[in-house]
Amino acid sequence: QVQLVDSGGGLVQPGGSLKLSCAASGSIFSIYAMAWYRQAPGKQREFVARIARDESADYADSVKGRFTISRDNAKKMVYLRMNSLKPEDTAVYYCYSFQGGNGYWGQGTQVTVSS
Repeated sequence: QVQLVDSGGGLVQPGGSLKLSCAASGSIFSIYAMAWYRQAPGKQREFVARIARDESADYADSVKGRFTISRDNAKKMVYLRMNSLKPEDTAVYYCYSFQGGNGYWGQGTQVTVSS
């Protein structure tokens, strides 16, 4: 059974930084791509960033240059470093992985950007 546990969210001022973490269990972590999505109030869940098994990454245009996704295969962790945060980054952030024909989500972690 694959489990993803998100953490690291919180309240931060505009321009600030946060680092989200996702702990994975129950899979051969290193062979799967991992991703972050987010969902703001009243909006659909949207793609934020993805990191492949070879650590190549791609990002939504709205976060490119500000967010960095990374992974530690030995620890079965994936991270999202968020810099220069804006109020429009406020959302619940979810870790995601597609494995063996199934999609798996973390429980989400709230990020609020406000002064």
